[in-house]
Amino acid sequence: MAEIINMPRLSDTMEEGTVAKWFKKVGDTVNEGDILAEIETDKATMEFESFNEGELLHIGIQEGGTAPVDTLLAIIGKKGEDISALLSGGDNGTAPAAAEAAPSEETTPVQSEQAAPAALPEGVEVITMPRLSDTMEEGTVAKWNIKVGDTVNEGDILAEIETDKATMEFESFHQGTLLHIGLNEGESAPVDSVLAIIGKKGTDISGILAAQNQPASAPIQAVTPQPTAAAKPEPVAPLAEVKPAPQPVAQPIQTQSSNGRVIASPLAKKLAHEKGIDLARVQGSGDHGRIVKRDIDNYQPQMGGGIQSFTPRGTESVTELANSQMRKTIAKRLSASKFSAPHYYLGVEFDMDHAIAFRTQYNTLPDTKISFNDIIVKASALALKQHPQVNAKWEDHQITQHHHVHIGVAVAVEDGLVVPVVKFADEQSLPQLGAAVKDYAVRARDKKLKPEEMDGSTFTISNLGMFGIQEFTSIINQPNGAILSVGGIVQKPVVKEGQIVVGNTMKLTLACDHRVIDGATGAQFLQTLRGYIENPLTMVV
Repeated sequence: MAEIINMPRLSDTMEEGTVAKWFKKVGDTVNEGDILAEIETDKATMEFESFNEGELLHIGIQEGGTAPVDTLLAIIGKKGEDISALLSGGDNGTAPAAAEAAPSEETTPVQSEQAAPAALPEGVEVITMPRLSDTMEEGTVAKWNIKVGDTVNEGDILAEIETDKATMEFESFHQGTLLHIGLNEGESAPVDSVLAIIGKKGTDISGILAAQNQPASAPIQAVTPQPTAAAKPEPVAPLAEVKPAPQPVAQPIQTQSSNGRVIASPLAKKLAHEKGIDLARVQGSGDHGRIVKRDIDNYQPQMGGGIQSFTPRGTESVTELANSQMRKTIAKRLSASKFSAPHYYLGVEFDMDHAIAFRTQYNTLPDTKISFNDIIVKASALALKQHPQVNAKWEDHQITQHHHVHIGVAVAVEDGLVVPVVKFADEQSLPQLGAAVKDYAVRARDKKLKPEEMDGSTFTISNLGMFGIQEFTSIINQPNGAILSVGGIVQKPVVKEGQIVVGNTMKLTLACDHRVIDGATGAQFLQTLRGYIENPLTMVV
């Protein structure tokens, strides 16, 4: 009888395999122990041997083909054996049992009454929640600028909509009278939900509103069950009132035996040891004064040395803040990044003495002022041009390496953070980079950034050095393959030419997506970055 050979699970993490090479072809004789093929797994390319013998009757996956574990790989059987039933996968099997079984209940088909979609009255326009950014899934009405009954002209600002990235004005593309508001200020709804209705004054829109509130119905089978006796609920016996048992008055009990040994259960001794409680001071409540678990749990040490017991005067209180659209998006996207991209981290410490001297001298130029962040952005951009493997992103079927450098710069705002993008950062001068980052930061805090100014980053930098943070790690801003975390400059003793001197150093941490960037690749990028930051003159000559 023919044997079906499925794609084997050759490692504990293997989910699919690729046939790298077949050693047998259809019609060849296969003996037990023969190597059938080479299978490429998630860890290595391995030889796959046959545990059956016969003739190779069918190959299910050709060389270079990929399929999940347990997919049909080959069929081995007797020469000339009919395998059409195996290849058909049981298409000629029995019909579904549900179709064969006689119904136990009498069913009467009933056509559901589906109301035809209500036609919009002439001149009426339904305005839905717009998609104001590529990642927006729902919006919140921050403010209405028009109220029901007001005249609306084309181009008028209807409302301010809070998206996952910014609060943006939403203008009307229609004119007429605002007949209905679907969302009040502060309310949220998914994209394409009804936001408002505009039409001629006095138009009856009750049919439209009724159609929107009516749930969609589908054809159903009305089931007419056989009449049965109505089941009566069983009477529930009233609960007997439970009275607390009277607490016995504690009597002074000796917790030590005549030879001075403390009588306590093993669990009580273990808990006392963990909590640092002297068992000799605990009053036992078990048999013959034995100390048990509840005695340790209820033990209150005696305050000595004139120290009064603490009595709190405060009250417990909380503040509940509704999650903004930005906060929801941060939670969703960073959680997705952390749990989908295998993060690893590379930490370095750079000598900043030359960078400090370079910045001081550069800022002596008229009308020029650059920051250390500008130097880091420029150095990173130049290093990325040399290492496109780091300037890359993971996609399901490929890794995309960018040959342009668009650096996202994380900016803290009141509700969270946004990442405006400095495009073609490698081509801009230090003053141009400084002006761009400063402009983005100001407009980000005023919620005036445009969606296109926050899209398209190929690499991200997060700098907390100005807050006194010396070292930290970041979560990758997908779809980027890496993010650079920058700490502050610290003055400390360092060794130079065998002498301990005062130096200035800065720590940086590169978080990488291991699907895209291997450790050696990330290390080489940081070596190039070190060359630019420790010798910044190389960036301008």
